[in-house]
Amino acid sequence: MNEVLSQDQIDELLQAISSGESESDEFKPVSDTRRIKIYDFRRPDKFSKEQIRTVSNMHETFARLTTTSLSAQLRTLVHVHVASVDQLTYEEFIRSIPTPTTLAVVNMDPLKGNAVLEIAPEITFIMIDRLFGGSGETGGKVNRDLTDIEQAVMEGIIVRILANMREAWTQVIDLRPRLQQIETNPQFAQIVPPSEMVILVTLEIKIGEEAGMMNICIPYITIEPIVSKLSSQFWFSSVRRSSTTQYLGTLKEKLSDVSMELVAEIGSINVPIRDVVGLRVGDVIRLQNTKIEAPLTLAVGSKKKFYCQPGKLGKKMAVQVIGKIEDQDDDEFEEVSTSEGDEDL
Repeated sequence: MNEVLSQDQIDELLQAISSGESESDEFKPVSDTRRIKIYDFRRPDKFSKEQIRTVSNMHETFARLTTTSLSAQLRTLVHVHVASVDQLTYEEFIRSIPTPTTLAVVNMDPLKGNAVLEIAPEITFIMIDRLFGGSGETGGKVNRDLTDIEQAVMEGIIVRILANMREAWTQVIDLRPRLQQIETNPQFAQIVPPSEMVILVTLEIKIGEEAGMMNICIPYITIEPIVSKLSSQFWFSSVRRSSTTQYLGTLKEKLSDVSMELVAEIGSINVPIRDVVGLRVGDVIRLQNTKIEAPLTLAVGSKKKFYCQPGKLGKKMAVQVIGKIEDQDDDEFEEVSTSEGDEDL
């Protein structure tokens, strides 16, 4: 049971405190092991740590794609990586970027609203110099607005970057970002109220020996419909699912342009090497296991796929496909080959 102090003891204690005679050990503050987090109601957190981590993973893919596309477009070594992913107010973002700068307003269809893609001036003018045939050295910090020609050049670069963004977001949504306009003054790019929370993806771009920043600012109100999908569980399940279904059409489309060698086989025969060396012009080779009325086999690559018959198309030799060779198991194929090899024609 706690001891209750008398009035005399309280008076003596107060007198000792005022005179400084009491030892500091007697009045140690009670330690509080609880961690207290300051919460600002003017800028509430909209994204969880897991959602921010998922956004970071998505833009790691975007950074790799952009590294490849910019390296090819600028014809020099370019490296892009995610520097940070944060949530802050739109006003804080606008105050953090220089003026003038390259600021693209992007429509995030099918999501509502717009996003902002900002490329630092030092990176902008290096890209422009490279595309104009220069070495990519600006000779110091450039602080001016873009000319009409330079702005048209940057539009082409940004369109390519947005194509990479679409591919990086494929696991979450079929995003179709479109460039609306390019501004150089951040004050003319008020896409949301200043107090609106946004997620800011900051990427570092290194072109040759020069480096700078590129920012992707996406308002919470724009990304809100898919916030529930920004989770590790959904992300990895989407990756596994898309590997079997989503990319199947793309793989078929890419494979449809692959050139393959077609070989129509009239017949075959095993000939010792000494007979091959002794062949002369006019010699006749009698093929085995081949009848005149029998169809030929048409091989795609190294695999026999079709039956065909020979003919002419105009002045050129040709074959007409008349059937498909059914796929056989290895055991069945060996049995057929053995039985046919034993026959005497």
